[in-house]
Amino acid sequence: MAARPRLEGKVAIVTGAGSRAPGIGNGRATAVLFAREGARVLLVDQNRAAAEETLAMIRAEGGEAAVCVADVTRAEDCRAMVEEAVRRWGKLDILDNNVGIGMGGSVVEVSEEDWDRVMAVNVKSMMLASKYAVPAMAAGGGGAIINIASISALRPRGLTPYSASKGAVIALTRAMAIDHAPQGIRVNCIAPGPVYTPMVYAGGMSEELRERRRRASPLGIEGTGWDVGYAALFLASDEARYITGQVLVVDGGVTLTSAAR
Repeated sequence: MAARPRLEGKVAIVTGAGSRAPGIGNGRATAVLFAREGARVLLVDQNRAAAEETLAMIRAEGGEAAVCVADVTRAEDCRAMVEEAVRRWGKLDILDNNVGIGMGGSVVEVSEEDWDRVMAVNVKSMMLASKYAVPAMAAGGGGAIINIASISALRPRGLTPYSASKGAVIALTRAMAIDHAPQGIRVNCIAPGPVYTPMVYAGGMSEELRERRRRASPLGIEGTGWDVGYAALFLASDEARYITGQVLVVDGGVTLTSAAR
């Protein structure tokens, strides 16, 4: 007998479901895998064309999804995306908070404007998305929220604004796990390592640096958006029913061996 799809009958929102450049980023991989495993997925992105590409991939495999253009740093957009998912499919079971930007420099070097921007995109967006998703999930008896942090929160390396924002994501995850456990909502966090995604190579990463990043893993392999997507799939599924408030590091062992810089 064939196994049932792991997310059969569930409704999911994936923010940042498009991609900055051709290829498979964390959000796109997660959305495709959710749909592949039976979820109906609302693909949220500021860039409609990028989200439409993800939609085409899902439909080509026979999955069900829809696009929602939104800026998740805006409360009204977050409210609207949750309402759209519930309007289309009657409920909400899963929220994958995947939107994020990088930011380098120290506290001396970063401008106040840039600091506020990285906190808004990387932390406030997750608070706002969850603010409207939690009541919808609670109405259906529970759900799962997955927040994407980074090993930069665990192993700082000269990206202080980014590290601080991702540390806040971890703290937010743990706090939400306690707040919403009585409603049957699990909240977990993924901390990706140096995965090779469009967010990375769109910035013009050299092959030399790419190879150095690969060798940093004790496994000697390169991480991809699919690795993050499969972790999110597990945390979203009923297989993780007894897991909440946790940080799942997906880094090929990099944090075990590499120095801070």
